[in-house]
Amino acid sequence: MRFPARRKSRTGVYAMLNVVLVEPEIPANTGNIARTCAATGSVLHLVKPLGFDISEKAVRRAGLDYWHLVDIRVYENLQELFEKNRIGPMRLFSTKAPKSYAEAGYPDGCFLFFGKETKGLPESFLAEHYDSCVRIPIREEARSLNLSNSVAVGVFEALRQQNFPHLREQGKMVNWETEHKEDFI
Repeated sequence: MRFPARRKSRTGVYAMLNVVLVEPEIPANTGNIARTCAATGSVLHLVKPLGFDISEKAVRRAGLDYWHLVDIRVYENLQELFEKNRIGPMRLFSTKAPKSYAEAGYPDGCFLFFGKETKGLPESFLAEHYDSCVRIPIREEARSLNLSNSVAVGVFEALRQQNFPHLREQGKMVNWETEHKEDFI
């Protein structure tokens, strides 16, 4: 099976990952996930219904200063998502999955699917793509992780496996070198 070559997203960054939120309900979670996508160059796919407004006015009012860095695509349903995209490898994150996310591979162009906060992904969708299902191990007594935390775990595992392509390799501490120069002599 051939997958498409890397493509530039609408924000000008080569798309390595695709994050799919199916019927997200909580605006703060989606805002955090959008920020993760902005920071990593991942494309954010939102499948309706959405539990919040993402109009330009609503985004401006919320003060989301990174929104312009996110390539966001919105679909009426999963069928439309599959019709409008060449879906390559997929990972469906669910507490019901048989294997750990760390056991899976995340090739370039991978689609990471996450369900709504209250119910997760539809059982029929999980069953249809059973071999693509992964879970984040947690204590048995805990119901699940927060959606935005789960997305961050999945995205950064995928990027780790890809050796963090196109991401900044190191930061620089303000005044570190001038204040600690004698430490390096």
